[in-house]
Amino acid sequence: MSDKKTALVISAHSADFVWRCGGAIALHQKKGYEVTIVCLSYGERGESAKLWKQEGMTLEKVKAARRVEAEAAAQALNAHEITFLDAGDYPLELDNDKKFELVDIIRAVQPTFMLSHSTYDPYNTDHMYATKVAMECRMIAQAWGHNPGQKVLGAPQLYLFEPHQTEQMGWKPDVFLDISDVWDQKWAAIQAMKGQEHLWTYYENLAENRANHFRRNSGGMAGGRAAKYAEGFQSIYPRTVDEL
Repeated sequence: MSDKKTALVISAHSADFVWRCGGAIALHQKKGYEVTIVCLSYGERGESAKLWKQEGMTLEKVKAARRVEAEAAAQALNAHEITFLDAGDYPLELDNDKKFELVDIIRAVQPTFMLSHSTYDPYNTDHMYATKVAMECRMIAQAWGHNPGQKVLGAPQLYLFEPHQTEQMGWKPDVFLDISDVWDQKWAAIQAMKGQEHLWTYYENLAENRANHFRRNSGGMAGGRAAKYAEGFQSIYPRTVDEL
C-alpha cells in the first residue's frame, strides 16, 4: 500500500485557495504531501470586476486571465496539481456529471485531508455551495457501490478555511496552522491574483492576527511558539486520537 501523503483543496473560484489556505498548501508540499487544487469555477462573473472594467473584455478573456493568475499562484505555492472544472459562477452549479468528475478526482487523489469553504456564507452562496458539494462528493467517493472496482475513499478530515467575515458566517476555528516558514510563497501567490489587488493587505493582516492566536494557544507568554503568520481552520468531522 502506498504511504504517499496527499491533500485536496476544493475552491469555489480560482482565487479562493490563495487567500484562505495558500499557506497550508505550501507548508504541506514542503512536508512531502502532494496537494491537489480543484477550482470549481474561474470566478469569471462575480469576482473579476477589475478585469470587466477593461475595454473589449469578454467572458472567455476573463476566464483565460483568471486561469493564468491561478496557475501562477499554484506554482508559487509549489502545488502538486491544479484543475479547473469550469462549472460557472454566480451562481455556481454542478450537475451530476460534474459531481462525478469531482468524485473521480477525490478517489484518484485519496486525500489525507480536504479543505473547502465555510458551511454558511450569506454574502457569497457559491462558497457554501462548494462545501456542500465537497461533502456530498466525499460521501459518494466512500460508497462501495459507486463505480465498483475503484478504490473507495477512507475518512479524510474536511477543514473549512476562513471566510471573509467570520462573524457573519458562523465559522469557529479549532485549528491554527503556523505558516511563517512559507509566508513568502503565500505572499507571492497573493500577488499573482492581480484582478483582486484590493484583498492583498487584508489577507496579510489576517495572517498576522491568526499568528497572534497561534502564539496564545500554543502557550502564550509561558512558552508559546513565535509564529509570525498563521491560518485558521474549522474541522467538520470528529478526529480520532490515542491520547490528548
